[in-house]
Amino acid sequence: MNDFHGTADATDSDDRLRRSLGIGRRRFLSTCTAVAAGAIAAPVLGASPVHAAAQAGTTGRGQALVPADKRGIILYTVRDATGRDPLSTPLPSGFRAVFEQLARFGYRQVEFAGYGQHPNAPGGANLESVEGARLLRRWLDGCGLRAQGNHGFIPSSWPLTTADLDTFKKHLEIANILGMDHMGTGGDPTGSAYRSDWDVAADKWNALGEIARRAGIKLYTHNHDAAYGFLLDGGPLDAQGRPTRSSGIRKLEYFLSVTDPQLVWLEMDIFWAHVAQYKFRTYTAHDGSVRQNIFDPAGLVARHDKRYPLFHAKDGVINTTNGQGYDMVPFGTGVIDYTTFFSRVGHRNYHNPMVEQDNAPSATDPAQSLNHARIGYQNLAALRRR
Repeated sequence: MNDFHGTADATDSDDRLRRSLGIGRRRFLSTCTAVAAGAIAAPVLGASPVHAAAQAGTTGRGQALVPADKRGIILYTVRDATGRDPLSTPLPSGFRAVFEQLARFGYRQVEFAGYGQHPNAPGGANLESVEGARLLRRWLDGCGLRAQGNHGFIPSSWPLTTADLDTFKKHLEIANILGMDHMGTGGDPTGSAYRSDWDVAADKWNALGEIARRAGIKLYTHNHDAAYGFLLDGGPLDAQGRPTRSSGIRKLEYFLSVTDPQLVWLEMDIFWAHVAQYKFRTYTAHDGSVRQNIFDPAGLVARHDKRYPLFHAKDGVINTTNGQGYDMVPFGTGVIDYTTFFSRVGHRNYHNPMVEQDNAPSATDPAQSLNHARIGYQNLAALRRR
């Protein structure tokens, strides 16, 4: 049986989707340019991507900051769509239909967040296998999409157990079948604030990175705000003999300095890096003085540019009451200055930004996550060099 929807099937699916959203066909097929910052008006699903803006200028001012073939999305953003029952809704459901929809929006890359979907979707519930990877690869190829990474299995044990090593190697095999250059995790190397624990994490990641390199894969860690807090590495010791003060170096900066740049790579979540900028502004130095150090996310990337092949492009609006400084919103509708960020980090043909929105799924609006995915694509494509 053919694994792919034909043209007629895709048209029928679009019509069902259009009717479920209560809109006319003309509006359904129309396209929009970028949504104005702050105006979170959900666009309709199913239209082809806007290409005209991408043709504006190929060099210098007006150049697209993110080339068309680098525009991606992590599937965690639309996890409700990949996980819902296709028999219960006309909306895209399961990996295959979601791939087709994302390709219509214009995306050319995806990052996985695991390989599970609804049991009634084509291929069944669990595609975390060689056979499942081959099926996913056929669907990706058929949609013109490329898998660029996965937030998957990184062994928690250290030293490695035989079982963990076998599972890790299985995931590397899956990554190769899917055509990924990178494989990683959604968590920090360690949640500790102490240098000794980051040294252990570095040993582990260097060893895993060597295994991944032999498989032709770059191993990466994805980071949240805590990883950009200050390392405790000196001063008076506490009752457990642990340091209580900092030299002012941030935890992830230290990790970069003690891991092999040919073995360990990073994916900056730009939203959480800006949360860290808001939260971690001062530290207590070894001599007891309180010092200020404002985090510069783009500056860190610029200093270690080739170690950041992947980004999460995630946006926020200011909220100084929630402890984080920002509320998450669809990409391009917030206040994070992505034009400046992407202009500063350089190597526009090297980095792979993945649109992400943790809160895109909605309990009351089943179309919301895909609507927000489309907003994200349009706004990513609209970024221009000044």
